[in-house]
Amino acid sequence: MHSDHGGRGELADFLRSRRARLRPEDVGLVSYGARRVPGLRREELAQLAGVSPIYYTRLEQGQSTNASESVIEAIARALALTEDERTYLHELARPRPAKRRRAQRAEAARPGIEKLITAMKDVPAIVLGRRSEVLAWNELGHLLFAGHYDRAAPRRAVDRPNLTRMLFLDPHTRELYRRWDEEASRAVASLRVAAGRYSDDAFLTALIGELIVKSPEFAACWAKHPVQVCGAGTKYLHHPVIGDLELDYEVLHLPEDDGHRLLTYTAVPGSSHAAALELLKASAQAGTPGGTRPGKGAASARSGATAGS
Repeated sequence: MHSDHGGRGELADFLRSRRARLRPEDVGLVSYGARRVPGLRREELAQLAGVSPIYYTRLEQGQSTNASESVIEAIARALALTEDERTYLHELARPRPAKRRRAQRAEAARPGIEKLITAMKDVPAIVLGRRSEVLAWNELGHLLFAGHYDRAAPRRAVDRPNLTRMLFLDPHTRELYRRWDEEASRAVASLRVAAGRYSDDAFLTALIGELIVKSPEFAACWAKHPVQVCGAGTKYLHHPVIGDLELDYEVLHLPEDDGHRLLTYTAVPGSSHAAALELLKASAQAGTPGGTRPGKGAASARSGATAGS
């Protein structure tokens, strides 16, 4: 299964994509000659960064693996990278030593985190692993985002739900997002961050390869190299039972550098969106399938579950 994730090709593609978005006049250079491709030439970028064109070319082609911190910083400044993109460049150009076999093990939410989100009766909450797989969710989190999945699915590594796979390959999940394009771009940008940080994770590589093959929309977005750590924002949803929702979300990165994140979703107090969440909670307490679509159960949901987390 093909994936361009990781290694020399990833660094080359990222640098080329960022060169392509800069015009000479944007950075104070005089343009000369016809350009076969948009953006800065390699020698122009090297000039801005204060490095030799030959050295920069070797770096972009993956032939130099010992670039100094100062050189990487100079290139990041010349490319006008964001803070997230700068971190990503450092991880591609100077990858951290792999932790022995750690990346290959099945992930699991810590028991204490599971207890915490279970106690959060009024707030939908989900625990994600580094590959966007659902490690745990509380009752409201499950009903809000995946009522057509088995509630116990996150406990099974063999068919654990994966939010990014669901977003691109599960039609029910796609219908949930009123601004699907924004959500898709944000998901790919977050997955790019993980790809740079955990370049030795075979399961992550397999997930990216699968999505490139199965989703032309994912492949097109992935090729643009969006890179962004998503920390907070607003979700615009259309739930099959309670209708339109606007929820503020927070992403809390859990300690121990294992890539686990806690996502929480809240509505403005007193708003119609808060009332809709109360309705969803009441349906759960009454034992009605508040998030389940007729005729859809755990078996049909397996198409979006991950076999590699």
